[in-house]
Amino acid sequence: MVTYPFVKINLGLDVLRKREDGYHDLETLFVPYHDIHDTLEIIEADGYGSTVARLQAAYDPSAGQVVQAVSDDARVMVTVARKEGVDWNPLDDLTVRAYRLLEQDFSLGPVKIFLEKGSPVGAGLGGGSADAAFALRMLSGIFSLNLTDDVLSGYAARLGSDCAFFLYDRPMFGTGRGEILSEYDLPADFHEKYEIKVVVPEGISVSTADAYKGIEPSVPSEPLAERLSMPVEMWKDHITNSFEKTVFRKYPLLQEIKRSLYDTGAVYASMSGSGSAFFAIYPL
Repeated sequence: MVTYPFVKINLGLDVLRKREDGYHDLETLFVPYHDIHDTLEIIEADGYGSTVARLQAAYDPSAGQVVQAVSDDARVMVTVARKEGVDWNPLDDLTVRAYRLLEQDFSLGPVKIFLEKGSPVGAGLGGGSADAAFALRMLSGIFSLNLTDDVLSGYAARLGSDCAFFLYDRPMFGTGRGEILSEYDLPADFHEKYEIKVVVPEGISVSTADAYKGIEPSVPSEPLAERLSMPVEMWKDHITNSFEKTVFRKYPLLQEIKRSLYDTGAVYASMSGSGSAFFAIYPL
Protein backbone atom coordinates (compact mmCIF):
# COMPACT_ATOMS: atom_id res chain seq x y z
CA MET A 1 0.00 0.00 0.00
CA VAL A 2 1.42 3.38 -1.06
CA THR A 3 0.12 6.77 0.07
CA TYR A 4 1.27 10.39 -0.23
CA PRO A 5 1.07 12.21 3.11
CA PHE A 6 0.48 15.89 2.41
CA VAL A 7 1.54 18.84 4.58
CA LYS A 8 -0.48 21.61 6.21
CA ILE A 9 -0.38 25.32 6.79
CA ASN A 10 -1.69 27.17 9.84
CA LEU A 11 -4.02 29.98 8.86
CA GLY A 12 -3.75 31.93 12.08
CA LEU A 13 -2.18 30.46 15.22
CA ASP A 14 -2.95 31.94 18.64
CA VAL A 15 -1.17 30.54 21.70
CA LEU A 16 -3.70 31.35 24.40
CA ARG A 17 -2.36 30.03 27.69
CA LYS A 18 -0.03 27.54 29.31
CA ARG A 19 -1.74 24.56 30.89
CA GLU A 20 -0.99 22.69 34.08
CA ASP A 21 0.16 19.67 32.07
CA GLY A 22 2.91 21.76 30.45
CA TYR A 23 1.21 22.08 27.07
CA HIS A 24 -0.41 25.20 25.68
CA ASP A 25 -3.98 25.87 24.61
CA LEU A 26 -4.17 27.29 21.11
CA GLU A 27 -6.52 28.12 18.27
CA THR A 28 -5.59 27.58 14.64
CA LEU A 29 -7.06 26.72 11.29
CA PHE A 30 -5.30 23.77 9.68
CA VAL A 31 -5.45 23.84 5.89
CA PRO A 32 -4.16 20.94 3.74
CA TYR A 33 -1.48 21.70 1.16
CA HIS A 34 -0.93 18.97 -1.42
CA ASP A 35 1.92 20.38 -3.53
CA ILE A 36 4.42 19.14 -0.94
CA HIS A 37 4.16 15.54 0.20
CA ASP A 38 6.02 12.41 1.23
CA THR A 39 5.70 8.92 -0.21
CA LEU A 40 4.89 6.22 2.33
CA GLU A 41 4.62 2.51 1.68
CA ILE A 42 3.81 -0.11 4.30
CA ILE A 43 3.65 -3.82 3.47
CA GLU A 44 3.59 -7.03 5.41
CA ALA A 45 7.08 -8.29 6.05
CA ASP A 46 7.08 -11.07 3.45
CA GLY A 47 6.27 -8.63 0.63
CA TYR A 48 8.49 -6.54 -1.64
CA GLY A 49 7.86 -2.83 -1.75
CA SER A 50 7.27 -1.08 -5.04
CA THR A 51 9.24 1.96 -3.83
CA VAL A 52 12.42 -0.03 -3.17
CA ALA A 53 13.86 0.30 -6.66
CA ARG A 54 13.32 4.08 -6.70
CA LEU A 55 14.90 4.55 -3.30
CA GLN A 56 17.91 2.48 -4.27
CA ALA A 57 18.37 4.26 -7.58
CA ALA A 58 17.70 7.86 -6.55
CA TYR A 59 19.48 8.09 -3.19
CA ASP A 60 23.08 7.63 -2.06
CA PRO A 61 23.45 5.55 1.12
CA SER A 62 27.10 6.58 1.48
CA ALA A 63 25.96 10.21 1.77
CA GLY A 64 23.37 9.34 4.40
CA GLN A 65 20.50 9.94 2.00
CA VAL A 66 18.92 6.57 2.67
CA VAL A 67 19.02 4.78 6.03
CA GLN A 68 17.59 1.39 6.96
CA ALA A 69 17.12 -0.35 10.29
CA VAL A 70 15.46 -3.45 11.71
CA SER A 71 14.00 -3.50 15.21
CA ASP A 72 15.48 -5.85 17.81
CA ASP A 73 12.31 -7.97 17.75
CA ALA A 74 12.45 -8.09 13.93
CA ARG A 75 8.86 -6.88 13.67
CA VAL A 76 9.68 -3.66 11.84
CA MET A 77 12.08 -2.94 9.02
CA VAL A 78 12.12 0.75 8.14
CA THR A 79 13.83 2.56 5.28
CA VAL A 80 13.91 6.38 5.18
CA ALA A 81 15.21 8.35 2.20
CA ARG A 82 15.82 12.10 2.03
CA LYS A 83 17.94 14.12 -0.39
CA GLU A 84 19.22 16.36 2.41
CA GLY A 85 20.22 13.33 4.46
CA VAL A 86 18.54 11.37 7.25
CA ASP A 87 19.89 12.58 10.59
CA TRP A 88 17.54 10.65 12.87
CA ASN A 89 17.29 7.01 13.89
CA PRO A 90 14.70 5.52 11.52
CA LEU A 91 13.42 3.31 14.34
CA ASP A 92 12.41 6.53 16.13
CA ASP A 93 10.41 7.73 13.12
CA LEU A 94 6.78 8.56 13.80
CA THR A 95 5.66 5.86 11.37
CA VAL A 96 7.33 3.25 13.58
CA ARG A 97 5.84 4.86 16.68
CA ALA A 98 2.42 4.59 15.02
CA TYR A 99 2.96 0.86 14.50
CA ARG A 100 4.07 0.38 18.12
CA LEU A 101 1.09 2.31 19.41
CA LEU A 102 -1.43 0.16 17.56
CA GLU A 103 0.52 -2.97 18.45
CA GLN A 104 -0.29 -2.35 22.11
CA ASP A 105 -3.99 -2.91 21.43
CA PHE A 106 -4.12 -5.12 18.35
CA SER A 107 -2.42 -8.16 16.90
CA LEU A 108 -0.27 -6.80 14.08
CA GLY A 109 2.03 -8.80 11.87
CA PRO A 110 5.58 -7.66 11.12
CA VAL A 111 5.91 -4.91 8.50
CA LYS A 112 8.30 -3.15 6.17
CA ILE A 113 8.04 0.63 6.04
CA PHE A 114 9.46 2.67 3.16
CA LEU A 115 9.38 6.45 3.62
CA GLU A 116 10.57 8.91 1.01
CA LYS A 117 10.70 12.42 2.48
CA GLY A 118 9.62 15.18 0.13
CA SER A 119 8.46 17.47 2.93
CA PRO A 120 11.01 19.59 4.82
CA VAL A 121 12.01 18.88 8.41
CA GLY A 122 11.63 21.61 11.04
CA ALA A 123 9.53 23.83 8.80
CA GLY A 124 6.20 23.90 10.63
CA LEU A 125 4.42 22.01 7.86
CA GLY A 126 3.76 18.86 9.87
CA GLY A 127 5.36 16.34 7.52
CA GLY A 128 6.25 13.90 10.28
CA SER A 129 2.79 14.15 11.81
CA ALA A 130 1.25 13.48 8.42
CA ASP A 131 3.38 10.35 8.04
CA ALA A 132 2.19 9.12 11.43
CA ALA A 133 -1.49 9.73 10.68
CA PHE A 134 -1.27 8.06 7.28
CA ALA A 135 0.60 5.11 8.84
CA LEU A 136 -2.19 4.61 11.39
CA ARG A 137 -4.82 4.48 8.66
CA MET A 138 -2.71 2.21 6.44
CA LEU A 139 -2.04 -0.23 9.28
CA SER A 140 -5.75 -0.32 10.08
CA GLY A 141 -6.41 -1.29 6.48
CA ILE A 142 -3.57 -3.79 6.09
CA PHE A 143 -4.56 -5.71 9.20
CA SER A 144 -8.34 -5.28 8.79
CA LEU A 145 -8.76 -3.39 12.05
CA ASN A 146 -11.60 -1.31 10.56
CA LEU A 147 -10.90 1.64 12.85
CA THR A 148 -13.06 4.71 12.33
CA ASP A 149 -11.59 8.18 11.90
CA ASP A 150 -12.73 9.05 15.42
CA VAL A 151 -10.83 6.10 16.86
CA LEU A 152 -7.77 6.79 14.72
CA SER A 153 -7.87 10.41 15.85
CA GLY A 154 -7.48 9.29 19.44
CA TYR A 155 -4.34 7.35 18.57
CA ALA A 156 -3.03 10.18 16.39
CA ALA A 157 -3.39 12.71 19.21
CA ARG A 158 -1.08 10.55 21.32
CA LEU A 159 1.63 10.84 18.67
CA GLY A 160 1.47 14.61 18.16
CA SER A 161 -0.77 17.61 18.67
CA ASP A 162 -1.41 18.10 14.95
CA CYS A 163 -1.41 14.43 13.91
CA ALA A 164 -5.16 13.97 13.99
CA PHE A 165 -5.71 16.73 11.43
CA PHE A 166 -4.04 14.67 8.70
CA LEU A 167 -6.80 12.09 8.84
CA TYR A 168 -9.05 14.72 7.22
CA ASP A 169 -8.38 16.15 3.79
CA ARG A 170 -10.12 19.46 4.44
CA PRO A 171 -9.70 22.59 6.59
CA MET A 172 -10.20 21.88 10.28
CA PHE A 173 -10.31 24.29 13.19
CA GLY A 174 -8.01 23.15 15.99
CA THR A 175 -8.32 23.91 19.69
CA GLY A 176 -6.84 22.41 22.86
CA ARG A 177 -3.28 21.39 21.95
CA GLY A 178 -4.49 21.35 18.35
CA GLU A 179 -5.93 17.85 18.64
CA ILE A 180 -9.55 18.94 19.18
CA LEU A 181 -10.87 19.41 15.66
CA SER A 182 -14.03 20.77 14.12
CA GLU A 183 -14.96 21.32 10.49
CA TYR A 184 -14.43 24.77 9.07
CA ASP A 185 -15.40 26.05 5.64
CA LEU A 186 -13.37 28.67 3.87
CA PRO A 187 -15.44 31.02 1.69
CA ALA A 188 -17.05 29.02 -1.12
CA ASP A 189 -15.17 30.96 -3.79
CA PHE A 190 -11.83 31.08 -1.96
CA HIS A 191 -10.00 28.77 -4.37
CA GLU A 192 -11.51 30.57 -7.35
CA LYS A 193 -10.21 33.93 -6.16
CA TYR A 194 -6.93 33.03 -4.46
CA GLU A 195 -4.01 30.62 -4.61
CA ILE A 196 -1.70 29.56 -1.82
CA LYS A 197 2.04 29.20 -2.31
CA VAL A 198 4.46 27.78 0.26
CA VAL A 199 8.05 28.97 0.61
CA VAL A 200 10.61 26.89 2.52
CA PRO A 201 13.79 28.83 3.42
CA GLU A 202 16.99 26.88 2.84
CA GLY A 203 19.22 26.10 5.77
CA ILE A 204 16.84 27.14 8.56
CA SER A 205 15.15 24.48 10.66
CA VAL A 206 13.16 25.51 13.74
CA SER A 207 12.38 23.11 16.56
CA THR A 208 9.01 23.48 18.25
CA ALA A 209 10.74 23.56 21.64
CA ASP A 210 12.85 26.53 20.56
CA ALA A 211 9.80 28.30 19.17
CA TYR A 212 8.06 28.05 22.54
CA LYS A 213 11.02 29.56 24.41
CA GLY A 214 10.09 33.05 25.50
CA ILE A 215 6.62 32.93 24.01
CA GLU A 216 4.04 35.07 25.79
CA PRO A 217 0.58 33.48 25.60
CA SER A 218 -2.34 35.86 25.27
CA VAL A 219 -6.04 35.71 24.46
CA PRO A 220 -6.97 38.03 21.58
CA SER A 221 -9.94 40.34 21.98
CA GLU A 222 -11.64 38.57 19.09
CA PRO A 223 -11.55 34.78 18.65
CA LEU A 224 -9.70 33.53 15.59
CA ALA A 225 -12.88 32.12 14.04
CA GLU A 226 -14.43 35.59 14.01
CA ARG A 227 -11.37 37.17 12.42
CA LEU A 228 -11.29 34.48 9.74
CA SER A 229 -14.78 35.56 8.72
CA MET A 230 -13.37 38.94 7.65
CA PRO A 231 -12.57 39.57 3.97
CA VAL A 232 -9.24 37.96 3.03
CA GLU A 233 -7.75 41.40 2.29
CA MET A 234 -8.22 42.29 5.99
CA TRP A 235 -6.41 39.23 7.37
CA LYS A 236 -3.03 40.96 7.15
CA ASP A 237 -3.96 43.32 9.98
CA HIS A 238 -5.96 40.90 12.12
CA ILE A 239 -4.66 37.33 11.85
CA THR A 240 -1.26 36.46 13.28
CA ASN A 241 0.97 33.53 14.22
CA SER A 242 2.08 33.79 17.86
CA PHE A 243 5.35 32.02 17.10
CA GLU A 244 6.59 34.69 14.70
CA LYS A 245 7.68 37.02 17.49
CA THR A 246 10.04 34.52 19.14
CA VAL A 247 11.22 32.84 15.93
CA PHE A 248 11.94 36.13 14.13
CA ARG A 249 14.00 37.23 17.12
CA LYS A 250 16.31 34.25 16.60
CA TYR A 251 16.14 34.20 12.80
CA PRO A 252 15.81 37.80 11.51
CA LEU A 253 16.06 36.55 7.92
CA LEU A 254 12.62 34.99 8.30
CA GLN A 255 11.06 38.37 8.96
CA GLU A 256 12.66 39.64 5.76
CA ILE A 257 11.20 36.70 3.86
CA LYS A 258 7.73 37.54 5.12
CA ARG A 259 8.13 41.15 4.00
CA SER A 260 9.30 40.00 0.57
CA LEU A 261 6.12 37.95 0.10
CA TYR A 262 4.02 41.09 0.47
CA ASP A 263 6.36 42.83 -1.98
CA THR A 264 5.48 40.16 -4.56
CA GLY A 265 1.77 40.91 -4.30
CA ALA A 266 0.50 38.63 -1.55
CA VAL A 267 -2.65 39.80 0.21
CA TYR A 268 -1.71 37.69 3.24
CA ALA A 269 1.50 36.00 4.33
CA SER A 270 2.42 34.12 7.48
CA MET A 271 4.78 31.61 8.97
CA SER A 272 3.27 28.14 9.24
CA GLY A 273 3.24 26.47 12.63
CA SER A 274 6.46 27.03 14.53
CA GLY A 275 8.36 27.76 11.29
CA SER A 276 10.47 28.07 9.28
CA ALA A 277 8.19 27.73 6.22
CA PHE A 278 5.90 30.52 5.04
CA PHE A 279 2.79 30.60 2.94
CA ALA A 280 1.40 33.46 0.91
CA ILE A 281 -2.09 34.01 -0.47
CA TYR A 282 -2.21 35.65 -3.91
CA PRO A 283 -5.22 36.90 -5.83
CA LEU A 284 -5.86 35.07 -9.09
